[in-house]
Amino acid sequence: MKNPTLLKAALVCMLGFNTQLSYADEVTLNETLQLLEQEKLTTNVYRAYFPSVELARKAAITFHAQLLEANYKDGYLILELEANDIDRLKEFDFTISPATEFQRRRALELEQRQRQIRSLSSTQNTSDISIQTVPGFPCYETVEETFTAAQSLVTDHPSLAQWIDVGNSWEKSVGQGGYDINVLKLTNQSISGNKPKLFINSAIHAREYTTAPLNLDFARWLLDGYNSDADATWILDHHEVHLMLQTNPDGRKRAETGISWRKNTNQNHCGPTGNSRGVDLNRNFSFGWNSTNGTGSSGNQCSATYRGPQPGSEPEIQALETYVRSLWPDNRGPNKNDAAPSTTSGIHLDIHSFSELVLWPWGDVNQAAPNGTALRTLGRKFAFFNGYTPQQSIGLYPTDGTSDGISYGELGVAAYTFELGTQFFQACSTYENTIKPDNLPALIYAAKVVRTPYITPAGPDSISLSLSGGASNGGVAAGTPVTLTATAIDTRFNNSNGSESTQNINSAEYYIDTPPWEPGASALSLSAIDGSFNERTEPVSGVINTSGLSNGKHIVYVRSRDTTNTWGAVSAVFLNITDTPPPSCSFEDDFTTSTGWSNSSLSTCSTGDYVRTNPTQVTNSGVVTQVGGDSGGDGFALFTATNSSAGVNDVDGGVCVAASPAITVSENSTLSLDWFHGQRDTGDDSSGDFFRIEYSTNGGSTYNSLVSIGDVRTQAQWQTITANIPAGSNVLLRMSASDGSGPGDLVEGGIDSVSICPN
Repeated sequence: MKNPTLLKAALVCMLGFNTQLSYADEVTLNETLQLLEQEKLTTNVYRAYFPSVELARKAAITFHAQLLEANYKDGYLILELEANDIDRLKEFDFTISPATEFQRRRALELEQRQRQIRSLSSTQNTSDISIQTVPGFPCYETVEETFTAAQSLVTDHPSLAQWIDVGNSWEKSVGQGGYDINVLKLTNQSISGNKPKLFINSAIHAREYTTAPLNLDFARWLLDGYNSDADATWILDHHEVHLMLQTNPDGRKRAETGISWRKNTNQNHCGPTGNSRGVDLNRNFSFGWNSTNGTGSSGNQCSATYRGPQPGSEPEIQALETYVRSLWPDNRGPNKNDAAPSTTSGIHLDIHSFSELVLWPWGDVNQAAPNGTALRTLGRKFAFFNGYTPQQSIGLYPTDGTSDGISYGELGVAAYTFELGTQFFQACSTYENTIKPDNLPALIYAAKVVRTPYITPAGPDSISLSLSGGASNGGVAAGTPVTLTATAIDTRFNNSNGSESTQNINSAEYYIDTPPWEPGASALSLSAIDGSFNERTEPVSGVINTSGLSNGKHIVYVRSRDTTNTWGAVSAVFLNITDTPPPSCSFEDDFTTSTGWSNSSLSTCSTGDYVRTNPTQVTNSGVVTQVGGDSGGDGFALFTATNSSAGVNDVDGGVCVAASPAITVSENSTLSLDWFHGQRDTGDDSSGDFFRIEYSTNGGSTYNSLVSIGDVRTQAQWQTITANIPAGSNVLLRMSASDGSGPGDLVEGGIDSVSICPN
């Protein structure tokens, strides 16, 4: 180590640290090498073969701190286990064997990281110290990047965002560098009032890479969507979203080096230098702390679930608890079985990884929480979006001192834990293609229903909103009749772990500019397109009288009600009124009539050719492979043919390709279309399944990708995508789906509401 300053600079380059920070605030070279060496020497790693997936999910909760990998398809978990842990698992008929291959692979990864650091430490060129992302994971922001991104969002949206210092990390509290604990508060500050509040914290366990990026991406969706997405706009106008992005920044800084760090970095527990030091912040919450007499957390300072010396002892938890108590009043009585009123407002989400679970209280006892029925309903709704298993958070054994204690246990606020994905250090491709697109809709739904989360999720969703005549885009003149279509649907629950009751729709209505909960709101009725409200899924429509509306954007709110008289979540669409009529579109297709789409000669599939009709929802093992209803509410879409059950007429035996007619575009335009893709992967192939939508601007000589999804499980839901089309283009569109090597997987896809209109 010839030059300590240069060595540290090399580590900065390797690990992505911001060179503007003091080196005293960073993980040192020697410490990092030592911690990597300690982890490399870990030998108590085992395969735990489970007797059932249900018990595997419960084991993943109980042994979450020791969980290293979950292979539900292959029937085992990989866990760090002590002798007493092995005995506990064997009581539930788990079979335990050494995870030799996993240990070898992990040791090689850690050795490679050590070699990289040692190699960089000898460099003499430090002029290009500019790496800012987690090494090997460019999609994940470092702690510093997260804070910089949040501050940039505030700078770009000063009337919608605030960056609030709410406390300190342990290292900062003792003068060893460290970080502020901050909350990104999002709401339209020009609209006052006591707004419903959604609070989301992430990265409380440092090594869980996907959690903080998802939280930050949610912030971007809200702020980037303000005044361009009607739902993002009304959420920020009428609700508040509070995001604690880095709940454990000291620990996260160590995890960014590749160390499997879970706890905070409190040096008073388990020695000042080891990688087992610190407190498990998700066992340190005040409510229920050590309530299970040692089975739900550990008193051993070196344990991964060490609860700390007393309730709420850690500054990170003190910051979180103080902030949460400032958001909501106490709406629950002092006794375990005291329910919060059904009208209680607010939701707390604690974002973790991994295990693909949606969890709700209680986790310390087997009995249901006093608001258990409503918590379960919303949990199954969240799980509809992300495809995870919804269940109460009790494992094989209880846990205590967890995050739902402050919000639900103390205050009565609906509380959930999301366990994202399948690994702590999840690949960026999985995050971008699966975790983010599956979980963002769940967070958006939480922001929609936060006003009455114990009531609204039981009601039907209003989806696929559409206005005729380009009223949402270029606009229409005041006085122009505009047809509003939507779909009311009461069945969007994940029933993989028990079934949620559903009912027929009995009404739907819309509001212009004033949402239904505001004084002076005026409800206007929508009608069932088939003439009668008598199904659980009902396409609805109505004609909006735009006379007297001022020029500019108006928000149209839509909601629907089922036969229990429960109103579901509100969705919205922009209505644009203008004096200037919009230019005519080159192409519009809602598939109500045939416009020349065909099953292409490139198709090689034996079943699954595309049909033009109304899709019926198809679910298999909790995964929605085909949507229920078209996106525009007119009863037509173009999609891979199925009947009413999974596996019937789905894509098999090759590639199914649909092609559009040729479209001439004379002005610079925007291509817009709605699409869905649903897939349940049963493991019979590793790479052959895909769904793609492509477009050509030169008559088919070359194609550009709009949507490209590989061999991953996804939940079918309508989404919108756009692309710029230059003037003079000869446009062709094509859609293709493949079940690569056999009939075992379920692959579906479709499109609707296609348009190419001038910018």
